[in-house]
Parts: sequence; structure tokens; C-alpha cells
Amino acid sequence: MNNPFDWRRGETGRPDPKRLIASLPQGFVLLAPDLTIASVNPAAEQLVGQGASRLLGRVVHDVFVFEEPLILERLADREAHLVAPGALVRIFEQPARPIDVVTAPVLHYPGWQILVLHEPVGVEALTMGMAGAGDDAGVALRAPDVLAHEIKNPLAGIRGAAQLLDRRISDADRALTGLITTEVDRIAKLIDQMQSLSRRSIEPATECNLHEAARHAQAILAAGHAAGRAGRFVVEEEFDPSLPTVTANPDALVQVLLNLLANARDACEALEKPRIIVRTRFASGIQVHVGAGGKALRLPIELRVSDNGPGVPPALRDHIFEPFVSNKKSGQGLGLALVQKLVREMNGRVTHDRDEAKGLTHFRLHLPVAGSVPQGART
Repeated sequence: MNNPFDWRRGETGRPDPKRLIASLPQGFVLLAPDLTIASVNPAAEQLVGQGASRLLGRVVHDVFVFEEPLILERLADREAHLVAPGALVRIFEQPARPIDVVTAPVLHYPGWQILVLHEPVGVEALTMGMAGAGDDAGVALRAPDVLAHEIKNPLAGIRGAAQLLDRRISDADRALTGLITTEVDRIAKLIDQMQSLSRRSIEPATECNLHEAARHAQAILAAGHAAGRAGRFVVEEEFDPSLPTVTANPDALVQVLLNLLANARDACEALEKPRIIVRTRFASGIQVHVGAGGKALRLPIELRVSDNGPGVPPALRDHIFEPFVSNKKSGQGLGLALVQKLVREMNGRVTHDRDEAKGLTHFRLHLPVAGSVPQGART
């Protein structure tokens, strides 16, 4: 079989890769490291409604406006993979419509990326495109909307019950009902933000005290731990009081710290002497690139959550922030994926490493100093 592609018609021999790409029904866009369009196939030209001569050399964001922030993050990362079915995309001045989006780095060519676009057809397009479809938008309910509705209804009941309890208990116990009310409001707001990822806007980042956020998250977790688990929830603090405030979204920052602390607690609570350490410090040398011009943004503030549990299995360590990856028997693998998403929306970064010599697992959160992020900048 010297000619595996000879189908007894047309040209013989192995097809040229360029012809294969030109034959794809999906739009194929090659992006240079500066995110300009270097090449397109005929399907991409048809999808956009412009010829290659009018697309080449243009910045991808000038042609495609992605309403899902994660797509922008992955493109800016330049080394990340993403599969986003039915993401809302505006092409030039056209109305937004659902398009399947795939991004991937080009092997052995640092910074180069492939952007694949495919417009769903038939029933799939109709059901995925209901958002913003006008008066008939309610015909098809999206799963996130249903889930949000089912969660927010009992949250309202919990909040009301806490308010009733607040009138009947002593002043010493009112801190707990206040905590319940505050957390219900925060969770409801978070659900509103994430109800529809393709439509939601990112909450603005503000000046935050990292230590206050860490202690708030500890208080929430400690209250829940006391109500449903044996033993004490103890966190060792190694805070640098000289640290300046950071730029972050307050509610998202608390959620990130809650997830990291809860993971640390779960990892080591079965040990005879569990340890959870939260440390803050300056960490020089870490920076990301923000905005269309790729301006460098330093992330000198580090918060580290450490535990002495067994750690993440080696096979999972490179995938721990991906959705549905978990080493817990009952875990859904969404907590750390949410952590990474929320942190990136704050122009920060989160990393994971294991110190086998000391038997400690570290999750490190890196954030910019308040006032250092340009207006509207995104990494």
C-alpha cells in the first residue's frame, strides 16, 4: 500500500496539507504571536464575509469579538487549549451569534496559534442561540439558567430564616446570623455573574486588603466546619503586614480563597496532625501582559495556601486546573477550574507545586498592587 490516499479518482499520492486545510468545512485562522491573522482558509473567509486580502495582518480582536472572557484569556495565554461550543461571537458589526470555537498552540512554533470556528446548524444552532433572540428567547431554557434558579430560591429562604433568627438570639450569636446573610448575598451575586458565561460582564476590580479577605474566608470555612465536622479547623498565618492592597474583585477573591482553603482542609483532615498554612509575601519577577499592546503588568503580591496532605497525584498535576479533573472520590473537578477563571479575570495568576522534602502542597495566588492595572486592561 504505497498510496493510501488513492481513491481511484482525482490526484494520486498524499494530499498536500494546505489543500486539506483549504477543504475543511470549519473556519481555520492562523494567528501570529502578536495575535494578527497570518492565514485563513476559504471556510473562514465565508464565515466572516471577507476575503483573505482584507483579513491578513489584522488583529484578531478587530475581526472577532468574543463575549466569553475565557476565550480572550486563552488567546492571550498563547499556549493554552480551549474548546467553547456555542460561544457568542460578533464578527465585525454583525449581531452576535453562537459559534463553536477551538484554540490551540502550534507545536514547535512558540506564540503561534490556531483558531478554529464552526457555526452550528439546524436544531443545535436554534437551541444554543436563544440568548438575545428577542421575545422568543424564553422558548428554550439554558441549563445554567435553570440551575441558577434552583439554587437562588433556597438561598432566599436561608437568608429570610437567618433574619428571623437574628431577632431572637443574643448579641453574642448575632455574628453568625450576620455571616449567614453576608454569605447568601455573596453567593447569589456570584451566581448572577456566572449564570450565563457567554453573556455576563466581568465585575470591576477594586482595591482590596488581601489579609481581610483571607480571614473572612477562614471565618466562613470555620463556621461550616464546626457545624458538620469533627475536630478543629486551624490555619497558621504567616502574614507580611507591610504588604500594600491589591487590585481584585472582593467577592471573587473570597470565593478563590474559600476554594483553596477547603481543598487544603480536605487534603489533610484525616492526618493525626493536619497543617494548613496561609502565607503572604512579596514575590518579584512575576509578570503578565495586558491589553492589546501587551504591556507588562507585575504581580508582586503572593498569597500561598499550603497543607501537609498527600498532594495531587503526579499524573494529574499538569491538569489540576482543568474542568472535571479531581483526585477526590466525590469531587466534580470544578473548584480549581473556577479558581483559575476568577483569578485570571482579576489579572492575576494561580499556580500549584509540591515540596516533597517538606511534605507540603502549595497553591500560590499572584496579584497586582492596587493602582497598577491600566483602565480596562485584561491579560
